[in-house]
Amino acid sequence: MNQLLTNIIIQTTLKFKDKKKYPKGKPSEYRLAKKYKELVVSIKRNIKNFILIVIGIFSASFGFKGFLLTNDFIDGGATGISLLLAAITDIPLYALIIGVNLPFVIMGYKIMGKHFALKTTLAIIGLALCVAVVPFPNVTDDDLLVAIFGGFFLGAGIGLAIRGGAVIDGTEILAIFLSRKFSTTIGDVIILINVIIFSFAAYLLSIEIALYSMITYIAASKTLDFIIEGIEEYIGVTIISSQSNRIREMLINKLGRGVTIYKGEGGYAKDGISKDMDIIYTVITRLELNKLNTEIEKIEPNAFVIMNSIKDIKGGMIKKRPLH
Repeated sequence: MNQLLTNIIIQTTLKFKDKKKYPKGKPSEYRLAKKYKELVVSIKRNIKNFILIVIGIFSASFGFKGFLLTNDFIDGGATGISLLLAAITDIPLYALIIGVNLPFVIMGYKIMGKHFALKTTLAIIGLALCVAVVPFPNVTDDDLLVAIFGGFFLGAGIGLAIRGGAVIDGTEILAIFLSRKFSTTIGDVIILINVIIFSFAAYLLSIEIALYSMITYIAASKTLDFIIEGIEEYIGVTIISSQSNRIREMLINKLGRGVTIYKGEGGYAKDGISKDMDIIYTVITRLELNKLNTEIEKIEPNAFVIMNSIKDIKGGMIKKRPLH
């Protein structure tokens, strides 16, 4: 192991300094290797998060200065409030981004914790600096293109920042807080906030700008969903069948997917005698759903199949092995 990394691990890990636990002042090779692996994973994760947040900042800044600002279009949420205030006042957008999001950062500190609040603060300051310093060309003056592509780049920026573990729009923090306080859903709170924002836009700017801004919001939200959830939507599939062994082999050999077997017991029996059975669980993409149904029908048309959407997955075979 690299001596520098060894020294860093020893010095930064508090329990390694416990003289009673480590009388010689040095941990075992196993613990050292374990901490080395944890450090490498942590460094890789932080570098990835940093890159995602930086790309997100530049994408959102491009959406602001390349499209929305010159046409006084706005978006929903905290960015929409910032753009609305920038359109009706002489306050620069970069100052408004910090000022509008500051209460949300404080709220995020109380709700999500110190680490999240610190990353979010740095991301918002980075966004404000990028808007203030980096020059972006005015891409187009066509209202429809401005609304669509301004929303696209803004939504991509917000989504990439969320992927990196920070937010550059504090609306969702407020939505989480209000949903807990008033026992409502986060989606309902976000819709209510945006209705208020677009109502002010219609009154202070014009109905036409408010309508175009709604297009911007739709484009931004759809892009945000796409960035966060990924290209493929994952489906969790539970299969109950008397031919569980054949279905398991089909999933492994034909679809190339991993399976989990639960030991179950049939609850519906006219004679009162239950029957043991294997319950199969697997995860596929929506693109593979048709092939799965076809293969199951070949084996047992009456198999009981339960499907539910999954936002994202980590590990396993599904992202490593293509569909056969």
